[in-house]
Amino acid sequence: MKQFIPLIIVLCICSNLANAQDSTLEHLPKKYLSQVEHKSRRFEEQIDKRTDKALARLIKQEQKMKSRLWKIDSVGAKTIFNSSLTRIADLKKGLQSKLPAGGDAYLDTLQHTLKFLGQAGNTTSQLTNTMQSVQQLQGKLQYSEQVKNYINQRKQMLKEQLAQYTGFTKDLQKINKEAYYYGEQLKEYKSVYSDPKKAEVKAMALLKKLPAYNDFISKHSQLAGLFNLAGGYNDTRSLEGLQTRTQVEQLVQQRIGSSPDAGQVISQQMEQARSRFNELKSKYPALNSAADMPDFRPREMKTKTFFQRLEPGGNIQFQKSNQYFPTTADIAAQIAYKLNKNGSAGIGLSYKLGMGSGWNHIAFSHQGVGLRTFGDYKLKGTFFINAGFEGNRNTGFKYLSELKHWNGWTTSALAGISKKYKINTKLKGNIMLLYDFLAPRQLPKTDNIKLRIGYSL
Repeated sequence: MKQFIPLIIVLCICSNLANAQDSTLEHLPKKYLSQVEHKSRRFEEQIDKRTDKALARLIKQEQKMKSRLWKIDSVGAKTIFNSSLTRIADLKKGLQSKLPAGGDAYLDTLQHTLKFLGQAGNTTSQLTNTMQSVQQLQGKLQYSEQVKNYINQRKQMLKEQLAQYTGFTKDLQKINKEAYYYGEQLKEYKSVYSDPKKAEVKAMALLKKLPAYNDFISKHSQLAGLFNLAGGYNDTRSLEGLQTRTQVEQLVQQRIGSSPDAGQVISQQMEQARSRFNELKSKYPALNSAADMPDFRPREMKTKTFFQRLEPGGNIQFQKSNQYFPTTADIAAQIAYKLNKNGSAGIGLSYKLGMGSGWNHIAFSHQGVGLRTFGDYKLKGTFFINAGFEGNRNTGFKYLSELKHWNGWTTSALAGISKKYKINTKLKGNIMLLYDFLAPRQLPKTDNIKLRIGYSL
């Protein structure tokens, strides 16, 4: 009987671990699968729409170029454009078909997470649908990369083939722009898709507590497949052919010697190269190679959606009491639309809160409302020039119905300077110093200089 005791203990431990795993899986957020499926299908639709648009523009541009070249050289027009137009049409048809899955780090982890849930005995219709949507999305991503590569290759080919003809420079620039912005748009879509929702964050936090999940991901990830680790990731033979650190150091010493000065020169050159590379990478984040470098100044906001270009925010300013008004606080809510990386324009609403005439006479009241339009443009660094036009109703009221009467409104024309600063990853602050050019004409009198403290998201 004693010989079975260790076996019984092992079985009990395994049973407890299995129960703990099942318990953790049961606590996964109910919205996890539905959120993943919804955003995968939405992302797939966005890729389809943008890819179809890019190919349609390319067809239109090449047909236009073909008709112009036909008048000069009909044989050359056939040779250069006929096969290409057929190829582009085939690419457009490919958008409607199911495609094999392609590689993407976030999608790879997501797909294997869903596979793990299926193997853990949680197979449901919702899980099956989610896995299918993710797999289809992977295929569309791979296809979009093929389209992007084709457009880049076609751009280079047309540049070489049309070099002997004149009058096609602007057409080639349009194709170059389309290729660049298509790649930028795909990158933007991926960035939005890879941002996990609240349910995803909670689900991943629970799953990472499971040793079985971590082991499954380490064995089946893209990196594991690259080094053939799925069968046994501790096998040193899977790393054969890769250079070791010692081999690299020996190779460097053979080329430049082992003196300290030589090593210092190499370090300086590497640092300069790394700095230059990071500069180019931050300036053109969507490029895969130097061949993709645009020959024009890209518009960074072009790939942003309307809502991504909106910046909600607000500000507050105070005014001392005088013979006409109590101490007031102008509280404003606004929304700005980014025109480009340096400037924006927007509208806002303000509410004037009366606070009494001193610490001994605090009394809250409704002292007015206002409408605003504004714009700003980067001057240098974190400093911006600001301008705006405002209409303010400076008469107190008790009921909202009183605001229907458009009497007692005054206007302000403002200009000044502001400084923006970062509060945290999502919130930005700003301080504005403005001058009201119409203040001297206003009755009753208001402050010429206005100091506002604000924020934006």
